[in-house]
Amino acid sequence: MIPEFADPDAPSLPLWLVRQGEAEPELPPEIGPVAANWARTQKFSAKPGQLCLLPSAEGGLSGALFGIGPEAKPADRPPRERFLLARAAETLPAGSWHLANHPEGFDLALGALGWLFAQYRFDRYKRVEAPQARLVCPEALDRERLAAMAAGEYLARDLINTPASDLGPDELEQAARDLARRHGASVEVIRGDALIARNFPMIHAVGRAGAQAPRLIDLRFPGEGPRLTLVGKGVCFDTGGLDIKPAASMALMKKDMGGAANVLGLAETLARLRLTAGIRLRVLIPAVENAISANAFRPGDILTSRKGLTVEVNNTDAEGRLVLADALALAEEEAPDLLISMATLTGAARVALGPDLPPFFCDDDALAAAIQAAGRAHADPVWRLPFWEPYEAMIEPAIADLDNAPSGGFAGAITAALFLRRFAGQARAYAHFDIYGWQPAAAPGRPKGGVGQGMRAILLALPDILP
Repeated sequence: MIPEFADPDAPSLPLWLVRQGEAEPELPPEIGPVAANWARTQKFSAKPGQLCLLPSAEGGLSGALFGIGPEAKPADRPPRERFLLARAAETLPAGSWHLANHPEGFDLALGALGWLFAQYRFDRYKRVEAPQARLVCPEALDRERLAAMAAGEYLARDLINTPASDLGPDELEQAARDLARRHGASVEVIRGDALIARNFPMIHAVGRAGAQAPRLIDLRFPGEGPRLTLVGKGVCFDTGGLDIKPAASMALMKKDMGGAANVLGLAETLARLRLTAGIRLRVLIPAVENAISANAFRPGDILTSRKGLTVEVNNTDAEGRLVLADALALAEEEAPDLLISMATLTGAARVALGPDLPPFFCDDDALAAAIQAAGRAHADPVWRLPFWEPYEAMIEPAIADLDNAPSGGFAGAITAALFLRRFAGQARAYAHFDIYGWQPAAAPGRPKGGVGQGMRAILLALPDILP
């Protein structure tokens, strides 16, 4: 699917955004007394998401009113629905619509972006009708920028929603190659036993039991400037390995490559906006299946990482940090200005913050503040958690340098982040995002299924965080 705005030169109907008043809604005088009486007859109160279609004298449509609730909340109090205007996109009749007014405090850019997000439907296996109401992009907005962000989101959603039967390491590699071809990037793939020869032993160990060979996908985009390297976890299906998951925990494991989907979606947006020309963008994806076979890695194994650190495997279901570690070790060898990892990594992060608010970890206060502020301002919320130094001892077992799954069950998201930081130390700045990548229930602009998280927070913070 391609996110689309309506043709600005084609006829369109007006959509009025209406605030709730203390007694009655603040109806725009431009609609006239007849339409105002009609709205009152329909008991239109302008509560958030309420729609009132306005008839014409001929019995057709003359426009619509859409409730946006009372005055906007302060920035530090996010609304219950981050893309309220997406409700209009999902409920208005088919056709072209333009925003006839701009109430004070209403974010037009977020409204337009949410409208584009609302058009998304995953229809690869079943015919699904997408909303047919199209928005004329307001003239004050950057149409190309909004469409680029939506395109990146669509790509991430498509990849996460595709089951492992059609998205294994082979297909994830092809998706990366397709992106590279669209935007003139180069691709190198190290596959199978070549991972051993090229010193990526943990990627090989985790993925060698899979039906498709494990690999490291390395994309480089042409450009000059500071180095930005994105590393995304590409576990295309996670059985848990020999520490096998119960069936209920395995049901959504097609999404365990959500980190890879998000970094590819972010790269898509950066490339569409031609921002890659001013940076040296690199994307690294360790793509594997964590499967069970005679050659599967085992609990108790000691693995030697690319960096030379030894790792005791105390749980084969903590495999994501193993494959990320080798990729991060490769990334840090170039000492990038900013190194970012994204992964559907820990259940502990979901217990702490739920599915909608992914935590991120960063030692640089200015960098962290910029990312969190950008996410808050652009409806892509993230929440900073600490690299808590006193927990370092928890990831240091008796017989190896590191433990991939400390016992005890405490602070699982933090200990995973501390583990990854050991492999990213040469980067000028490092941030790790522990995302969920899944929308459990449909919300405006976010159908149930795969979803991007953290992409816009990073994108919109880049001017403040890259040297």
